[in-house]
Amino acid sequence: MEKLKDLPKTMHAVVCHGPEDYRYEQVDVPEINEDEVLVRIKACGICASDIKSYQGAAMFWGGGVLPPWNDAPVNAGHEFIGEVVAIGDKAKIRHNLEIGDLAIAEQIVPCRECRYCIDGTYWMCENQNIYGHQRIVADGGMAEYMKYHSNSIVHKVPKTIPEKHAATIEPLSCSVHTIERANIEFDDVVVVAGLGPIGLMKLQLAKLKSPKLLIGIDLKPKRLDLAKKLGADIVLNPAEQDVEAEVKKLTDGYGCDVYIHNSGHPSGVIQGLKMIRKRGTFVEFSVFSDETSVDWSIIGDRKELNVVGSHISGQDGYPVAIKMLEKGLVKVDEIITHEFRLEDFMEAFRLAEKGDDSIKTILVP
Repeated sequence: MEKLKDLPKTMHAVVCHGPEDYRYEQVDVPEINEDEVLVRIKACGICASDIKSYQGAAMFWGGGVLPPWNDAPVNAGHEFIGEVVAIGDKAKIRHNLEIGDLAIAEQIVPCRECRYCIDGTYWMCENQNIYGHQRIVADGGMAEYMKYHSNSIVHKVPKTIPEKHAATIEPLSCSVHTIERANIEFDDVVVVAGLGPIGLMKLQLAKLKSPKLLIGIDLKPKRLDLAKKLGADIVLNPAEQDVEAEVKKLTDGYGCDVYIHNSGHPSGVIQGLKMIRKRGTFVEFSVFSDETSVDWSIIGDRKELNVVGSHISGQDGYPVAIKMLEKGLVKVDEIITHEFRLEDFMEAFRLAEKGDDSIKTILVP
């Protein structure tokens, strides 16, 4: 095993003890074995799902309903980037990493034994653990140090990517998977609904597919302005206009071809089902705090829609996201609006929850 000298025995972390009970605490630095990696966290983003976890919403990960405090106490955070400070001999060979490299682990720790792991769709693992939610194997990145578990899928990150930008690899990887699921074609009218950090990334990726018309929808003017700057042809605000009527007007009354929903709000689902054309594609990515009820006959009898889900990053999300950032094909400079020290996490959470001034907020140990 290789490691830096004089690594500390303890560190600070944002520890989830339950809903609305997150604490900045001193905890032990993780110990690793020959199959694992220890990183010094350089930055960790705050996801909308982190806020929903804090508020106490049950999180719907692939295997079922998992309250985020199920294995509390657990170090929060799944949008992390770290510098390798210790590495097992087997992990060094497996991941092609050296001390000092930047590295990221995918947000899921797959079991590698269930039918999904065996058939290659590991991101749908039946027994999955998500970093920041299960302490047993998956303490998260809102900490000074973090262990990448032996079952983790780890990627080396070029140092040409700024560390704060690298903290967006996880949401960008999810965006890659969503856009792949959307199967956008050149003649499509595409709507991206919900222009938070991940929606703005999906907007840029959708633009790279060269659709006929790209429309962004959100309630916040700041996000609409940025969406226009990042490639949206048209932006719409449901608080100010009838967005369904506007989309119908732009499409000779038919509706959009592809609707990508990111907001996590039930109204966004109903809005999409109304504005999408017959035989269109509805892509659902969101994590919801509340159940959503719809007229199911819209999907089958009335419109014969293609409804597809998108769960985390898929198989190629991380490698593609890293390449996108390395080549400058996706811009994240203006998406990252605020930076806080780890100990100020509650102020950062409040800012991210409100969302008026912030888009992507990151924590830096």
